[in-house]
Amino acid sequence: MDIKRRHTQRYEQNIYERVKQSSMEQIGREEGLSYDEIKGIFDRVNKTQKKPNWEQVKRICLDEISMRKGQGNFVTVVADISEGNLIEMIDSHRGEEIIEVLMKQPIEVREQVEEVSVDMWGGFPKVIKKVFPNALVVIDRFHVMKVVNKDLNKLRRAAGITDRQSKYLLLSNRVNLNPLQIDRLELTLGKSEYLRIAYEMKEKFREIYETNLTVKEGQNKIKEWLNHAQVFFRESASTIENHFEGICNYFLHRTTSGVMEGINNRIKLIMRQGYGFSNFNNFRNRVLACFSD
Repeated sequence: MDIKRRHTQRYEQNIYERVKQSSMEQIGREEGLSYDEIKGIFDRVNKTQKKPNWEQVKRICLDEISMRKGQGNFVTVVADISEGNLIEMIDSHRGEEIIEVLMKQPIEVREQVEEVSVDMWGGFPKVIKKVFPNALVVIDRFHVMKVVNKDLNKLRRAAGITDRQSKYLLLSNRVNLNPLQIDRLELTLGKSEYLRIAYEMKEKFREIYETNLTVKEGQNKIKEWLNHAQVFFRESASTIENHFEGICNYFLHRTTSGVMEGINNRIKLIMRQGYGFSNFNNFRNRVLACFSD
C-alpha cells in the first residue's frame, strides 16, 4: 500500500483493469466507492502504465470517428498499421490542430514514418507533408472503391431498380457471392444493359487492386480505366484523377487502413461501456489504456 493511500496497489490495479471493460459509475456501485475515488484510482494507475510506442512506427493510418452520433463531433485517430494498434487520439478533425498535436513527437520519430494511409479528405496531405516529411501519402483502397460504388448505386436507382437485395449484389465483390446470389445478380443486370456495363467496369477497377502490379503498371491500368469510365462514373473518376498519385502509391507496398475498422469498432464499444464521454481527456485516457494491453 502506497503512503497516504486507502487501498493496496493490487486492489487499485484490479479497479483499473475493470474500468477498462466497464464504466466508472458501475465499478463505483459494485465497490461502494464514489465516482471521484474510482477516477482517482484509474488516473493514478494509468500514469504508471506503458504508453503507446512511436519509436518503431514506419507505417501509420489517420482516420476520424464521431464521439456523438449525428452531431459531427469528430476526433482523429492515429494507428500503427504494422502492429494494428491505436497510438494517438486528437480532439479535432481540423488540419492545424492535428498538426499541433502530432508535432509534439520528436523529429527523429516523425522522419522515420515512410507511409501514411488516409481517406480522401483534403486536409490530410497537408498534415502529412508538415508532420512526416519523408512519408508517402497512400489513399486507402477501400475508400476509393467506396466512391466508385456510390456512383454505381446512383445508376442502379436511375435504372429504377430499388430493392435492397439488388444494391447488395451490385456493390459486393463478385468473388464473394455464392451461385444463387450470382444468378440473382444476373437477373438484376438483365434489366438494364447500361447498368451491366457499369457493373463490369466496377469489377474491372476492383481487379486492378487485386493484381500484383508495380506502381507504374498500376498507374497505366487506372489511366486506361479512367478513359472508359467518364460516362458511367463521372464523379468518382474526377475524384480518382484528383488523388491519382496517392491512389497509385498503394501498389508500392499494398498499404491500407484496414486495421482501422477493428480499432474504430473497439473505440465505439468503449464509448458504449462508458455511457458516452463528455470530457475528451477522460475518453482518450480510457481508450489508450484499453489499447495498451
